[in-house]
Amino acid sequence: MGFSQTQAEEMHEAALKSRGKHVPSVLTALFVLGFNPSSVLKILQKCPEVYSAKGAELQQRILNLRKMGLVEGSLQRMISHYPKVMVLPLKRVNAVSRLLKEKCHFTTQQVTEILRNSPEVLEEDLAQLEYKIQYTYFRMGVRQAEMVKSKLFRLPVSELRCRHSFLERRGLYQTPDKKGQTLILNPPLKDILCASEETFLMQVASANAEEFNVFRKLIARELEEEDKDEYSSSDEDDDEDDDEQHRRKPH
Repeated sequence: MGFSQTQAEEMHEAALKSRGKHVPSVLTALFVLGFNPSSVLKILQKCPEVYSAKGAELQQRILNLRKMGLVEGSLQRMISHYPKVMVLPLKRVNAVSRLLKEKCHFTTQQVTEILRNSPEVLEEDLAQLEYKIQYTYFRMGVRQAEMVKSKLFRLPVSELRCRHSFLERRGLYQTPDKKGQTLILNPPLKDILCASEETFLMQVASANAEEFNVFRKLIARELEEEDKDEYSSSDEDDDEDDDEQHRRKPH
């Protein structure tokens, strides 16, 4: 297969640790995709779980990604950057795709772009993913096309809320009205998300690191209190349900 002696020994040792029983078919699947020996080794170093995958399962997952629009070139880049995609269950990948299309109204092409540029989204909690998209859409007034271009899916929702709230409280961001209009010019989402923290503070928020760090602690405390309130409310609802069931229970 073209591996050097050192590479072959490293792979053999890693395959034994991973208890891989289908290594030849795994390697064949990667070579069929056009990877050379060095690239294959890097992929396996990043994600040793691939050693223990079955060749047939790998082929199914690769075929599924192709059906989602990840063709030659895009597919290889995705696997090189995020080889774990080859061991994620089909149900998981398809669930994320359905959420993006059916609940969040992204087009098929946009979903392909999201998966190609931010494949880590496939491991994100579905409820958190939906919340992040809804927050960006309703609270920030940003449409799907801009979300895709801004690389929204690479940022945790906590950081998104923190940066947005910081701008909002400084009077630098305003939720658009029903017509999509604002009294101020909001900075583009990509400038808020893609910039380093230093650039964000200097060019977008016009603030210093000390101010932002203090705000970050405050917003974290606010979110913690919100979670406590929701938990308490949930407990009260459960107690009311128990009381109601007790009253209805025949004696």
